Amino acid sequence: MDSSQTAPGFETSDVNQRLRPPRRNTRVVGRERLLAQMTEARRHNCVVLEGAAGSGKTSLLGAWYQALLPFSFDVAWLTLSAEDNDLSRWLDDLITSIGQVDQEIVREAALLAGRGKDEEATERALIALVSGISRRTQHLVLILDDLHCVTDPGIHETLQWLLDYAPANFHLAMASRAAIPVSLGRLRDRGLALELGMRELRFTAAESEAFLKAQLGEVSRRDARRMHELTDGWVAGLQLLSVHLERNRGAKDGEAAPQLTRSHLLDARGYAEYFEREVLARLADVEVDALVALASCTTFCASLTVALTTNGAQDGHHDRALAMLARLEGDHLFVESMGEAGGTTWYRFNPLFRETLLLRFREWDAARQRAVQRAAWVWFREHGKPDDAVRHAVLAGDAAAAADLVLEVAQQLRLRGELRKLLGLMRLLPAEEIRSRVGLRLLEAQLQLFAREFDACAASIPQLLADVPVEDRRARFRLAITRGALAVHYDDVETMTALVPELLAVPDGADSVGIGGANNLRSWHAMHQGDFERAREIQTSAPALFIDGAPLLGTPAGALFSRCVMGLSYALEGRFLQVERICRDVLAESDRRGNEAVEAACIAAALMGEVLYEFNELDAARQLLEERIELLERTSIPDSVLRVLRVLSAVQWMAGHQLDAFAWLERLEEYGVQYRLDRLIAHSLADQIQRHLECGQHTQAQALLVRLEALSEGIDASMPGTRAQVAVQASRGRILCEIAGGQDESAAARIQQLIEVCDAHGWQRDAAHFQLLGAVVDRRRGQVDKARQAATSALRRGHRLGLMRSMLDVGPEALTLIVDAAPSDPADAVLPFYASRLQAAHLAVHAVPASAGAGTQRPGESRQQASGLDLLSERETEIVRLLMHAIPNKRIARALSISPETVKWHLKNIYGKLRVSSRDEAVALIRNAHPGSGETS
Repeated sequence: MDSSQTAPGFETSDVNQRLRPPRRNTRVVGRERLLAQMTEARRHNCVVLEGAAGSGKTSLLGAWYQALLPFSFDVAWLTLSAEDNDLSRWLDDLITSIGQVDQEIVREAALLAGRGKDEEATERALIALVSGISRRTQHLVLILDDLHCVTDPGIHETLQWLLDYAPANFHLAMASRAAIPVSLGRLRDRGLALELGMRELRFTAAESEAFLKAQLGEVSRRDARRMHELTDGWVAGLQLLSVHLERNRGAKDGEAAPQLTRSHLLDARGYAEYFEREVLARLADVEVDALVALASCTTFCASLTVALTTNGAQDGHHDRALAMLARLEGDHLFVESMGEAGGTTWYRFNPLFRETLLLRFREWDAARQRAVQRAAWVWFREHGKPDDAVRHAVLAGDAAAAADLVLEVAQQLRLRGELRKLLGLMRLLPAEEIRSRVGLRLLEAQLQLFAREFDACAASIPQLLADVPVEDRRARFRLAITRGALAVHYDDVETMTALVPELLAVPDGADSVGIGGANNLRSWHAMHQGDFERAREIQTSAPALFIDGAPLLGTPAGALFSRCVMGLSYALEGRFLQVERICRDVLAESDRRGNEAVEAACIAAALMGEVLYEFNELDAARQLLEERIELLERTSIPDSVLRVLRVLSAVQWMAGHQLDAFAWLERLEEYGVQYRLDRLIAHSLADQIQRHLECGQHTQAQALLVRLEALSEGIDASMPGTRAQVAVQASRGRILCEIAGGQDESAAARIQQLIEVCDAHGWQRDAAHFQLLGAVVDRRRGQVDKARQAATSALRRGHRLGLMRSMLDVGPEALTLIVDAAPSDPADAVLPFYASRLQAAHLAVHAVPASAGAGTQRPGESRQQASGLDLLSERETEIVRLLMHAIPNKRIARALSISPETVKWHLKNIYGKLRVSSRDEAVALIRNAHPGSGETS
């Protein structure tokens, strides 16, 4: 920030402060994110901060100045001004600044400086200066603030020499509004330059909130985020806005301060003077008018500038517009290049500057405003940018044309996976335009599914059923697909059963998207009815689908998703060898296709994670799923989420991280509760029962069993559909509790019933698991031969399916049975081979003690971890205290009034600082460092 302006977080003083950083204001907000980067780069030759006025450069450099002192770095500071734009004065100030650190460094240079203004004399003085620096053992950092104030080419040359001749212990930091006038190519290539531009200097949302709270005393998170978005994280903008708000929301004595409203946030009067002085006053009137017209657009380019300002005439105007935009960007006048697209360079305004321009735009007469909006609408439509075209058509007063355009482009946007853009277009349309078009209402219902507004979608369906004419078979078919997709997200097989006839009634002229979507819904229904072969036959017998002559691969109607549906049918059976063959290829192709195949990628990843876990590749499963879980939860179907969260829990359990294992199961339960998915809740509760029993926590297990059995009340496990799994999980929970309580006879009877149920549904993996569990119970009951026979049958089934973890997860007693049962038939070489593989898998997991976690602790690591406790911030320390009481993320978030995502972000930082990989390791480390700190009263 300019020394001539009051920098947010600093107070100005007299001219002597040009040789030291401005004194920090008590209400400054730390920039730990950037300070960490700069501190890590303290041994680089060059650090550059380049950004607009008020972007916090001076504040950041001042904080870095303080941060360097504990590292025994010497720091020299020089704030430049227009008066320094003279080579002699520049040299004097440079030497004086470094002389503040140690006069011995500059003694020879001071003697040479001023002895001639020719290039050679200047170079000699600089060589003497760097020689004096090199004789020191201490590192020296020279900070030059407001470098844009000096434009003399001779001064720029001296900067280049400083960098070229710099010894290893000399480091130059420069802050400027304009491009730094030196070549950094060689330093960049060697990794010795750190450059922070406006993109990095902007506050993050969290930093903006902290800054606003420091300025205003208190501000809601919602208002802080809105102000952050309005200012684009521009520090001076936040400062000016907060001052304006503080003045305007102040009330008379004894009155409460008024609530912040959108009108407050969009009132540019508090900062318009700044832009008038620093930007608009520098421009010609014609340029100001051009910027005001461009403010009606969120982004712009030279061609659009011409269209809005010259009635589309291109002769000579395009080059002048391009030059103007490039100059504004180069001068950091709040115009920023967003890169090239289609050979065109696109720009945007700083949001706060744009609001200032929009104030002027709104002062134009209505006809002039509509003319600009119409010109923008036409330009964006002709250049294939429907989202901008729709917005400007509405603003130009032609909402009907905008609605027609949305219907026109909807299909292509869906095929490209740009549903978020399509949703944005719909939200631009007036409600009456949507209500007047059945096509738009159908589209709205589909987009509600995409936005996971399931209840809103369900609420819209009855009226659509009433309003869509029976004779409009295509629209009715689309509506049936929408209803079917909603049934999938609700895990509702019964509703899908009623819809199947409509999905089979494919109308003439139905497009490939509709046909593929209907086929996938029918397959989902068949597999959850237990008819896996039929589910796959629907896919294999369907003709290839094309769009504009190209195969339809992406979207939930394409071939990639169809193959995932087949993989899901195999997974429900438990045939993981087939699942792997399908999902490896689908996952690779879906990832290459990006947004258009995101749904297929999610299901393929979920299934592949389950395969990896089943095959005992635990680390690979965790790595694949952890990086995708956020996307999976927000885009995929319940079948995917169920698999992912159960696998992540099991992997953590196998690693000895019990808290993390329970956290994943609790997350599954919360997800099920949020969307009323009893099947997911039942799986979570049954898994939690098993884990509590393994920990010897019988009371907790019994409490969960009561909930699980209440959930399953009235459900017949033999009936088809997803609800049968609720009853099966309740029986599983009861069996586990009975085994733990020594009620083996009752458990054995229930297990036999469960095996029959699983066989009837075609759930072969579950049947094999329960067969082996039954064998364990029979052995405990003294029925050794029966136990061996049951184990042999389970092993044969498990080998055919390719199961490993499903067999081993029965429990430690299962391995003994597996080894005993395998050689019972001397002529059978398969079972001994399979048993040896299971034994090897067991040893691979248990060879390293669970307490070792991710790896063996290296010498001195415990001391490094303990010292990491001192690095935790106040917020991180609060989270650690709650972790010690096994509180899940969601409850931690509620307790600290932060979002669960913020908790996750803090946990990642905590693990990094403590050099651990899980909750359990973090808690163990803290308890070791502070014995008794985890005890509750």
